Amino acid sequence: MSLRLQLGIIVGYLLLALSIGVVAYRLTDRTAEDFYLASRTLGTVVLLFTTFATLLSAFTFFAGPNIAYHQGPEWILVMGLMDGIIFAILWYAIGYKQWLLGQQYGFVTLGEMLGDRFGSRRLRGLVAGVSLLWLFPYVMLQQVGAGTALQALTEGAVPYAVGAGLITAFMILYVVVAGMRGIAWTDTLQGAFMLVTTWIATIWVLAVVGGPGVATGALESEAAGHLALGGDFYTPQWMLSTAIVIGFGVAMFPQVNQRFFAAGSKTVLKRSFALWPILCVLLFVPAFMLGAWARGLDVAVPEGGNVLPAVLAEFTPVWFAALVIAGAMAAMMSSSDSMLLSGSSYFTRDLYRPFVDRSLSDRREDLLARVGVVVFATAAFAASLVTPATLFELGDAAFSGFAQLALPVGVALYWRRTTRAGITAGIVGSQAFYLSTLFVDSLVGAIEFLTPLLGGLAPALVTVVTTVFQGTYAGWTAGIVGMAIGLVVTVGVSFVTRPAADERRAIYFDGFGAD
Repeated sequence: MSLRLQLGIIVGYLLLALSIGVVAYRLTDRTAEDFYLASRTLGTVVLLFTTFATLLSAFTFFAGPNIAYHQGPEWILVMGLMDGIIFAILWYAIGYKQWLLGQQYGFVTLGEMLGDRFGSRRLRGLVAGVSLLWLFPYVMLQQVGAGTALQALTEGAVPYAVGAGLITAFMILYVVVAGMRGIAWTDTLQGAFMLVTTWIATIWVLAVVGGPGVATGALESEAAGHLALGGDFYTPQWMLSTAIVIGFGVAMFPQVNQRFFAAGSKTVLKRSFALWPILCVLLFVPAFMLGAWARGLDVAVPEGGNVLPAVLAEFTPVWFAALVIAGAMAAMMSSSDSMLLSGSSYFTRDLYRPFVDRSLSDRREDLLARVGVVVFATAAFAASLVTPATLFELGDAAFSGFAQLALPVGVALYWRRTTRAGITAGIVGSQAFYLSTLFVDSLVGAIEFLTPLLGGLAPALVTVVTTVFQGTYAGWTAGIVGMAIGLVVTVGVSFVTRPAADERRAIYFDGFGAD
């Protein structure tokens, strides 16, 4: 009976979301601008909550509480506080300028905006290719999260592959039907639902165990170091690196960055980023504290499992635990559907149209976008069945990969002397560096394979590769070092090169005074 109840709540929630998507479909025009940006008409509440729900994901509800459980609640400072503030600043610095440019020139994607300014379809394709590369593991993250959550909630009655497959099938159906308008509406529902259920779950658990004082006392008895700032895991370098990389990475996420174009007015945009840090703190504090308190409450977390389902199963009724997991799945869906929609726009507008068929009609682009959603989601699902990486590893790789784009884009938006060669070299250089740090073992293997050809040079090359492409640099992560490389290369190459004849240097500056 309890299994039926659990699945009934989750499936019921999915059907409610789908019904909203169907209503939105009936109101959606068959144009790319309406499908991808809801015709740039989003109001404050919808824009704020769709960005909020889009950002929140399996990483928030599972990886974050897991880290708080194992390492302590300082994770709140990284994502709850620092990232709330960093992203709000970037929303103003990058997002507002993007919105102004989108209003004037009709840009739909980041690649379009850069490609038009620098007169380069190759740059446009490069940005799209890099974005799709990092989008893939982040979609996988949602599928891994959904599969493990349903498996844990139902104690294995719903296998991992079935749970991940369920969320994938729903995402495909929803995105193909709803478009941005439906996604934004559903995100508003999902964002509010997540916030409310997380707070009720926290209050419920604390009421059962005797209050926050008892829970904190139990944590102190079990792991006293968790209540002290710092430690081997939470070093200042790691915390700053992680917060900066996540904040800048989020600004370049296609599904978040594209929302910079979708605001209905300047006032909507400004209200939204001003309210953003408050919303972050309201969600991350209870979610991560639940994970931290679980450590002292003797909650049994299975090997490789997640803390949140375990603590809910321990202290709340079955129906409520299912409701909260439905909220967590809502977070995954609200991220994934937006990722798939943005991914399809990057593919059709920045890769297919400029490189394959420049005369692509709006109707054919609309069809191609929906087919792209199906192919991308299915491929990510297949990869999620065999991935050995943890949720944190998947999320961290994607955040850091996207963050490599942020500084070259920021320089281009605010420095008139930026050249096509400069921004291209900055993006390629930082991406190449960061990817090399992820695949250093493969590089070493390739050198060793070529030893018969390289001879005595091979050991020296191995030493160089393992020295240059380390995981950390005096405690700073490879992600933030890669960002610094991207900044230096973009500025340095722009200094020594001349702008190409077809660059439109003025369009980012003329008529765009400070506000």
